[in-house]
Amino acid sequence: MTKTKFKVLLAAAELTPLAKVGGLADVIGALPKALWGLKQDVRIVIPKYGIINPKKYLLKKIKSNITVRFEGKNEKINLYQTHLPDSKVIVYLIDHPKYLGAGDVYISADASSDGSITEAHRFTFFTAAIPEIFKPLGWTPDVLHCHDWHVGMLAPLVKLKKIKTPLLFTVHNLAYQGVYEKKRVFKMLGLTSQTANQLTSLKIHAHSKYLNYLEQSILNADFINTVSPNYAKEIITKEYGCGQEKNLKSRKKELSGILNGIDTERFNPETDPDIKFKFDHNSLNKKIKNKLALQKEAGFKPSSKTLLISVVGRLTEQKGFDIMLPVMEKILKLKIQFVLLGTGDKSYEAEFKKLSKKYNNFKAYLKFDAKLAQRIYASSDLFLMPSRFEPCGLGQMIAMRYGALPLVRATGGLKDTVTDLKKATGTGFVFSEYHKKTLYNTIVRASRFYYNHALRWQNAQRRAMQQDFSWTNSAKKYLKIYTKLLK
Repeated sequence: MTKTKFKVLLAAAELTPLAKVGGLADVIGALPKALWGLKQDVRIVIPKYGIINPKKYLLKKIKSNITVRFEGKNEKINLYQTHLPDSKVIVYLIDHPKYLGAGDVYISADASSDGSITEAHRFTFFTAAIPEIFKPLGWTPDVLHCHDWHVGMLAPLVKLKKIKTPLLFTVHNLAYQGVYEKKRVFKMLGLTSQTANQLTSLKIHAHSKYLNYLEQSILNADFINTVSPNYAKEIITKEYGCGQEKNLKSRKKELSGILNGIDTERFNPETDPDIKFKFDHNSLNKKIKNKLALQKEAGFKPSSKTLLISVVGRLTEQKGFDIMLPVMEKILKLKIQFVLLGTGDKSYEAEFKKLSKKYNNFKAYLKFDAKLAQRIYASSDLFLMPSRFEPCGLGQMIAMRYGALPLVRATGGLKDTVTDLKKATGTGFVFSEYHKKTLYNTIVRASRFYYNHALRWQNAQRRAMQQDFSWTNSAKKYLKIYTKLLK
């Protein structure tokens, strides 16, 4: 491993804890800490959203009236600085009330982009502003590390501006792409018909009516990675490619998968402040105490011997709820208790609410509650993630950290992180066919294993809890890519 100190700038729409919506924020909040631990000069840039509390995060204005050319006008931005909590990692926040300041992180309902011009303005302006902060800062990164479609236009912009900094683009979820009318994007960025000819040579499809921001980075970044090795293989296929499989296959030599990590300090059952009874792989009896406490909290009959199943996450089709709901009543007739925590699709919420009223062994918490999530992880025996697709997945890794064996579909990062208990090294239960019957049969198999092989179950828990999902391993792999880009 090189000992060279690189200057790396991570550009993203989200950052835990300042501006979090999904897993992207967790990555941007954890990877820089690990890179800093490897002695790298790593920094982060995000928009200064209205939801970010300047007093709580000690924001300090460091530069004023930086010019950004946008929609034919000279817009002025201010640059704020803080540090990632509990670290020395510098965070830059680009301030422009008109385009970046209003409301939450996203204008549309989620991170996928609804194609609205307001959303386009927000993230295109943010992207256009990033190269303009280097000179005022007196700091230019050796590597630009961009994340997801929100900063997808930075790769072609860097080429057009003849900036020599190599760019790594990380795809967190290929389904979210950001597609806007070409003429609007050209107007925002001041691109002309003459520039359009340059863009054609850069494979930007200048003669198409639309520009796909994710596609632009796939075609123009110096290197591309996604968030698990298996997902990197899946996305060059039609089933998982979301229309980008041909582009990704054409860049196969510059495409890799690096598994996300988890914050092992935050997700640590030995020190977690949000669980009542601390435990480790040698004190699973204390995990049982957490289980009894959660059963009481959920209104279940407390029983250390009853299989406790859980789900924590977004209630969307991607997560497998379309194959789970049709067999939920059959599942609830097994000798189990079931706790669900999450929000999302209103039709799923309504169905789970009905089931919660009908069955006394099922409790649905239809809300976001980070502390309750920790109690559920610490209490569960079995954790379900039967996803249709899953670029990486964090829930299964967190569950294992807390001794809850994951039951997952063999897709994306789930396949990379969970080994079926049919093997001696098993850490959970894995099925392949995306079908309600297969899911139900796997739950039945897990239930029988729990009741018939108690000692083997405990050994699997211990193996799961000792898996290394820290960010350090992943950070070392990113550092190898940076080194390769700078050769």
